[in-house]
Amino acid sequence: MQCLVTGAAGFIGSNLTERLLLKENNDVFAIDDFSTGNKENISHLFNNPRFHFQQGSILDKDLLKELIDKCEIIYHLAAAVGVKYIMENLIKSIRINIEGTENVLEIASHDKKKVLITSSSEIYGKSENYPFNEESDRILGPTTKLRWSYSASKATDEFLAIAYHKEKVLPIVITRLFNVSGPKQVGEYGMVIPRFVEQALKGEPITVYGDGKQLRSFIHIEDTVNGLISLMENENTNGEIFNLGSPQPVNISQLAEMVKQLTQSKSQIKYIPYRQVYGDDFEDLKYRVPDISKISKTIGFKPTKSLEDIIKDVIEYYKKKSK
Repeated sequence: MQCLVTGAAGFIGSNLTERLLLKENNDVFAIDDFSTGNKENISHLFNNPRFHFQQGSILDKDLLKELIDKCEIIYHLAAAVGVKYIMENLIKSIRINIEGTENVLEIASHDKKKVLITSSSEIYGKSENYPFNEESDRILGPTTKLRWSYSASKATDEFLAIAYHKEKVLPIVITRLFNVSGPKQVGEYGMVIPRFVEQALKGEPITVYGDGKQLRSFIHIEDTVNGLISLMENENTNGEIFNLGSPQPVNISQLAEMVKQLTQSKSQIKYIPYRQVYGDDFEDLKYRVPDISKISKTIGFKPTKSLEDIIKDVIEYYKKKSK
């Protein structure tokens, strides 16, 4: 199977690429511009004759067409990621998410190649009617709060994918990811578990943004990759949207305490107002907890790793990295 992975040097993309290459009949074509991806995530794959990497942007339609023409299926992960990065790169983030996704869908539609679109739990906005299922209403803040541009751009991606499915008979599957974490994830773009772990291991204050009452659920990267591949391999997923995450919630204050305990750190937990981190244009989501009954029924998906497993794996990764 010839597979294309966009955003292949990112946290999720690199883990997905590694897993796809474990299957002997797979060749993986990959693209990343290293805006948030890390070359170190894939450098060990460069000597693999079944790995074909191209540095570049999904906004480059000629390059993208060259890669898609060589592949049978497409895992589209390339996107602006992380709250910090998005708030600092608003225009670029919107363009990458919308224009880049339409480029993938348009080119793939010529030969009806199946595309997996990775969307986000941000889709649900600030609704309090959790756990969210795929048909839940979306509630967003005003456009003056630029934080909502990410949710809106991901919703546009979904609309585009469904439109190409309906009008061009393009096989697609959409997955809404809920707080994926694990080894190799970095905290510099706002990812909370690696940020907490790094702070705790260094004995620095563990910085909780806001009041810490935000409710989140976290899923291990291994479970995520298994879910993505299963969604692509199952014919019953065509044209459908699926939540991919863990149904077990935790608030951010509890998460900070867990990290402190598991690292055996003496760090203090410090609360910082959002405006000091992201400015006045920011508004947070209070809840991010999925209903995963649809994906469980369709492909038998169930997370195998607990939140404690995730934190322990991230701790081990950062300890090894610091040696």
